[in-house]
Amino acid sequence: MVFMGVLVCSSVTWYAGSPLYQLLTWVRDYIVFVCALTVLAGWVVISYVFIGRSARDMEWLLAGAEELAHPTASPIRLPQTLQSAEDQLNLVREQALLGARTAKEAEQRKNDLVVYLAHDLKTPLTSVIGYLTLLRDEPQLSPEMQARYTGVALEKAERLEDLINEFFDITRFSLSHLELEKRDVDLKRLLEQMCSEFGPVLARRQMTCALDLPGELRLICDPDKMARVFDNLLNNACHYAYPGSTLYVKAWEADAQVTITFQNAGATIPPEKLSRMFEQFFRLDPSRGSHTGNAGLGLAIAKEIVEAHGGAITAQSAQEQVVFTVTLPL
Repeated sequence: MVFMGVLVCSSVTWYAGSPLYQLLTWVRDYIVFVCALTVLAGWVVISYVFIGRSARDMEWLLAGAEELAHPTASPIRLPQTLQSAEDQLNLVREQALLGARTAKEAEQRKNDLVVYLAHDLKTPLTSVIGYLTLLRDEPQLSPEMQARYTGVALEKAERLEDLINEFFDITRFSLSHLELEKRDVDLKRLLEQMCSEFGPVLARRQMTCALDLPGELRLICDPDKMARVFDNLLNNACHYAYPGSTLYVKAWEADAQVTITFQNAGATIPPEKLSRMFEQFFRLDPSRGSHTGNAGLGLAIAKEIVEAHGGAITAQSAQEQVVFTVTLPL
């Protein structure tokens, strides 16, 4: 620019009385000082522009970060130059909102469960006290009536035991770390035994159980934990299957893994509920949960156990058929 200025000025005829001529003469005499001053001024201007821009960008980022402390439904807005940072902040905001919503729903379900169980504890306890009071105050009751009252009191006491066990399940599921004690297990025999134990429950609902198992099926697993998985799945099928239907239990080995399916005829489960089947405290039919003793933990615990074994558990429902599938690595 200095060189071009010299060429332009040299091509013009200047007069001594011209103010511009005197200025240019002074610039020529102090060219080094003028160039240094120009460079310094340019450096100051450029630095101010870029530092000011960075400071403004930092202020925008700090404002966006402050919004993350109390995220709202409105997205965070930043200048176009910070589009990438805006996308990242909004992603974190959405994750925070999702986490808060999930935690709130889980807390609400847990609170509802405590209310349900507290109410259910009171009902059988009142019956136990009532019948025991009758036995104490009516010593002349016939043996038949005494046996009847004693049987009812025992039934209600057993119901109390089931509810207390539900509380223990909640505590273990929330606070304990799942530890496995694996060993070689005859999985075929375990499934046969579990299905046999559910015979009385199936009989009360006029249901049957059909087993389709290979000649031999062995697996390295924790038998107690795996028995609990099967117990929860069988219990779920018995409660929600159509009376008089057949529960199909099938297992096979393929591709270095064991697959077990539990299929029953029952009302088709909507997709929005099917996706939440394995959530803590989720009950497919809340109105039946208290009656059946289902606290909404069985399938969640089953999923935790299966995943601890390196496997997976899924649920499908269509055309009034419900199928739970458990896959476990050999």
